[in-house]
Amino acid sequence: MVAVEFRELECFVVLSEELHFARTAERLYLSPGRVSQLMRSLETRIGGRLFQRTSRRVRLTPLGERFLADLRPAYDGLASAVSRAKAAAREVTGVLRVGFLATPTEVVTGSVRAFERRHPECAVELVEIPLSDPFSKVRAGQVDLAFTLLPVDEPDLATGEGLNEVPYQLGVSVRHPLAGRAAVSAEELAEVPLIGLDGPAPRAWQERAAPSVTPYGRPIPRAGTVATSQEGLTRVALGRGGMLFCAPTADHHRRPDVSFVTVTGLPPSVMGLAWVKAAETAAIRAFAETAAGHALGVESLVA
Repeated sequence: MVAVEFRELECFVVLSEELHFARTAERLYLSPGRVSQLMRSLETRIGGRLFQRTSRRVRLTPLGERFLADLRPAYDGLASAVSRAKAAAREVTGVLRVGFLATPTEVVTGSVRAFERRHPECAVELVEIPLSDPFSKVRAGQVDLAFTLLPVDEPDLATGEGLNEVPYQLGVSVRHPLAGRAAVSAEELAEVPLIGLDGPAPRAWQERAAPSVTPYGRPIPRAGTVATSQEGLTRVALGRGGMLFCAPTADHHRRPDVSFVTVTGLPPSVMGLAWVKAAETAAIRAFAETAAGHALGVESLVA
């Protein structure tokens, strides 16, 4: 079988209509030289001349006329299929699976509502993602994109804009000496064993959840690891250590046996969206754009 490129066939069909190299090049956004190159390549594959060329005119040879008659129905069907596929790729329809971390609070649910109002033919399914494994479901295709903490330093993943910027709070048992304080400094974390995350979370992610040193380099002791925020809260309530939460998540999980204290001196928690670069679709782009617009339109955002 002769391997023929679609671009060669497209060029042949357009040239058979125009019978003029410059006009063919203009229609296809090519140079006349590139059109000539494609036709020479196709004629080589076919094994015969398809066009007669003179300084004044271009016309099909008998072989070219026969080839055009045989090719045209299949070419038109293929071109139509490509056109329909391109149109479908631009559509925002079907179901979009969106991952969220631990708590689907307003930055999540508000973005979903705004997206579904804007794109009523595309429904959103929310899927929980464990704190200790933020990217596996995205990479496995179990979710199309996910709310996550920024920045994300993963070469295969793309990220959207930051959707919020909030402080961290330290969760401790109500019996802990720091319970009831208005705030603690990041340097005071050196005196609080922190509960970290286990599982396949990247090192940078684990460090953000439970820093190993204070901003001035003092070591912060560890108090074991957990896979979910609920596991962490249970350990906190039992006095097994402290755990960092972004302020909105802390507000959501307030309970009588846990005290949340604002931490000063740490970089803020920034929530955004991440997805696999190679799997990006119109729906993914539309959701990221909608979430960014929703963030700009809301006075107080949560993560």
